[in-house]
Amino acid sequence: QVQLVESGGGSVQPGGSLRLSCAASDTGFIFDSMAWYRQASGKERELVARYFRNGYRKLADFVKGRFTISRDNAENTVYLQMNNLKPEDTAVYICNAVPPAGVDYWGKGTLVTVSV
Repeated sequence: QVQLVESGGGSVQPGGSLRLSCAASDTGFIFDSMAWYRQASGKERELVARYFRNGYRKLADFVKGRFTISRDNAENTVYLQMNNLKPEDTAVYICNAVPPAGVDYWGKGTLVTVSV
């Protein structure tokens, strides 16, 4: 069964940086897209960034200029470089992967806390 494993979360001060990683277990195929969502306490899950297999990238407006998504297609791994973090970026960051067919896969999430 395919599993997505996130890493790289932690606590930082405002203005700091973190790099999240999400690696998929051996799938035998390349995902159509891989993405990062986030869910803050008491709020709905929201899309942060998505990286499509063809190289197209989509970033939420609230992270443009601060976050960068990258991907290793061969390894089915996606990264999220987060710079200039703000307290409002505090959330559980969750990896998502869309296979060529079937339902999406989701990771368990990694907590990012931004505070003084």
